[in-house]
Amino acid sequence: MEVPPPLVLKRPLYVPSKTLMGPGPSNCSHRVLEAMSNPVLGHMHPECLQIMDEVKEGIKYIFQTLNDATMCISGAGHSGMEAALCNLIEDGDVVLMGITGVWGHRAGDMARRYGAEVHYVEASFGRALSLEEITFAFEAHRPRVFFIAQGDSSTGIIQQNIRELGELCRKYDCFLVVDTVASLGGAEFLMDEWKVDVAYTGSQKSLGGPAGITPISFSKRALTRIRKRKTKPKVYYFDILLIGQYWGCYGTPRIYHHTISSTLLYGLREALAHFCAVGLKAVVRRHQECSKRLQLGIEELGLEMFVQREDERLPTVNTIKVPFGVDWKKVAEYAMRKYSVEISGGLGPTVEHVFRIGLMGENATVERVDMVLSILNEAIQSSKLGIKTERSKI
Repeated sequence: MEVPPPLVLKRPLYVPSKTLMGPGPSNCSHRVLEAMSNPVLGHMHPECLQIMDEVKEGIKYIFQTLNDATMCISGAGHSGMEAALCNLIEDGDVVLMGITGVWGHRAGDMARRYGAEVHYVEASFGRALSLEEITFAFEAHRPRVFFIAQGDSSTGIIQQNIRELGELCRKYDCFLVVDTVASLGGAEFLMDEWKVDVAYTGSQKSLGGPAGITPISFSKRALTRIRKRKTKPKVYYFDILLIGQYWGCYGTPRIYHHTISSTLLYGLREALAHFCAVGLKAVVRRHQECSKRLQLGIEELGLEMFVQREDERLPTVNTIKVPFGVDWKKVAEYAMRKYSVEISGGLGPTVEHVFRIGLMGENATVERVDMVLSILNEAIQSSKLGIKTERSKI
């Protein structure tokens, strides 16, 4: 039997232009898109290694760290979560997951696969975790590793006490892993000052880079723990000692670990260059100001934010309660069909309960905020068919 070439591949590629106002990815700038059109380089070519070194310096800046073990994992944001847990966990280690949405549960699933004894400390629905709640869980479980998402994109909740959690983890000789995929660029994050042991983020969110290459950094303390492991990390691809050699982190000759995408490197390099040129504080301030403008607009429309406390609202992924009698899917479909604008529904515990509006990177502007507010209102009114109510499903 001979399999014929598929007819669909005879048609030219068509990619529509959309405004991505969901929880990520965000739209790439023209600078990033143009960078990715450059010729492909070999993964061990000196020019490629030079770009990797430049990317590494950019990552140190956005994390505010001097960690030598700063690099990228070739994979989506989930690969950062995998790499953090894969390298720190050995069989039987007690791992505590902070839950403010879906990501703590996802990390727990991964940790079990690496042989951990997993426990959870879960916040009330729509709330961040208090230091007291987490301390109580530390006393009960004495974890070796503690995981928390600084910003949970499924609920739009930000965890504001990372600094205190760093101190808590040192007190209990525990390693602190912080997921900053959705929060970096929209909230302050000081890796070294806050005593964070592992941090990773998403290239495709506030950085405005391409998805598929994940910045990550390990503290010296975490690196010492990994080097003293009784067994090798269970996944070769995520072995940070090997990946770090490829990235030139340890002062040893570079090795071949895998074939990195030079195209993704170009895009991330330019996204980081723009981020650094604007300045970390200015980027954070812009994202926060846009979120505040959105929240005021939501209130003026008679809608309600899902996260009740303003200081617990994630600026980059804003969650709005779906009004009673409104089908969120019809609202999202209307926005996409008429305006090619993405407005997302909930994820995990917020499915069918919220709209999620992302204000990240290129889309964190006053103009985009006003545009998405207008479209959201029009789409809701269209889906309600003239029935007006201010009650929410939750």
